[in-house]
Amino acid sequence: MLRNLKDLEGCAVGASDGVIGHVRDCYFDDAAWVIRYLIVDTGEPPRHHVLVSPIAVIEPDWQARIIPVRLTREQVKHCPDIDTDKPVSRQQEMGYLGYYGYGNYWGGSGLWGAGLYPDILQGGLQEKTNGGASNGGHQHVHGNDPHLRSANAVMRYYVHASDGDIGHVDGFLVEERTWAIRYLIVNTSNWWLGHQVLIAPPWINEVNWLEPMVMVGLTREAIKAAPAYDSSAKLDREQEGMVHAHYGRGAYWAEQDKSRTAASRP
Repeated sequence: MLRNLKDLEGCAVGASDGVIGHVRDCYFDDAAWVIRYLIVDTGEPPRHHVLVSPIAVIEPDWQARIIPVRLTREQVKHCPDIDTDKPVSRQQEMGYLGYYGYGNYWGGSGLWGAGLYPDILQGGLQEKTNGGASNGGHQHVHGNDPHLRSANAVMRYYVHASDGDIGHVDGFLVEERTWAIRYLIVNTSNWWLGHQVLIAPPWINEVNWLEPMVMVGLTREAIKAAPAYDSSAKLDREQEGMVHAHYGRGAYWAEQDKSRTAASRP
């Protein structure tokens, strides 16, 4: 199921012994387009913001707006201090993941190391399956360069088609179990009144983080004629299929099915 990332904002993050704080933002991986950390406001000095990985998340209670995690408040209190107002380095991530005993998410062929879901990295499983730290070559690897981006910062980035501007980023649709960003919600109201459309990350040619601008390999006319997105209604697989068919692009769930089939073979 897909969830608007805005639904996470303000949700309580519940440890086994009480509430840690509330979600204020997320860091996503700018190559894999996956949410890597929730930025949680604890409301308590001196550390007002801490990172919580989806690796720790148990099934969220969206109605109660609570995200349970496999952590204690004491663990979070003593976790490595990372300044969320500055770029997060790979070295800092390694210290964070090592503190909790998690495996590394980079270096494998899946969204989360060797797998599709973050819970595969509990107990340092990635260390056993892929030898721990990346040894280069994989598309998710960035060396020591900062590679995490604030989701809130990307909101309202301009979106540029192959032949001109079309709108701005108005949100993200995230797959619940994998935490993958499957679509950017693009608001085209400055060009076509009241029109929102979906753009999948694989259709993006480049993100200029300095401009700021998202450049898409689609024409304005193709985007204008795309199925409109209604944020007040649930997006089902049939509607997703219509969007992919309109652009003549393959569907991400077909690739997931292939991965599951390959993983189940002896």
